[in-house]
Amino acid sequence: MSESSPRQPSHGSRKRPLTIRVEAAEAAIRRRYEAASIANDILIAVWFLVGSVMFFSPDWQTAGTWCFVFGSVELLVRPVIRMVRHTHLLRMHGGNYAAQESSQDF
Repeated sequence: MSESSPRQPSHGSRKRPLTIRVEAAEAAIRRRYEAASIANDILIAVWFLVGSVMFFSPDWQTAGTWCFVFGSVELLVRPVIRMVRHTHLLRMHGGNYAAQESSQDF
């Protein structure tokens, strides 16, 4: 085999479908939690934006205050999503996945 040709697997080599399925499952899990995190961030912005606009009118200040409360609850949901994701991946990998984590994870 020359250096420029790609390495071909031998006829006796076998693919490891279990590894492929686990990686695909992990990717799907990460995408779901990322989508949940993004949706949560959008809700946070909406609650605080609507609450801020409502504060311009004295008649709407109570409703605006409730929007701020809901936005604050959504701020609490953000780390809960991350913790649930972390726990889910720990269980999937038997407690040995931290090396694959990134500081860029949501």
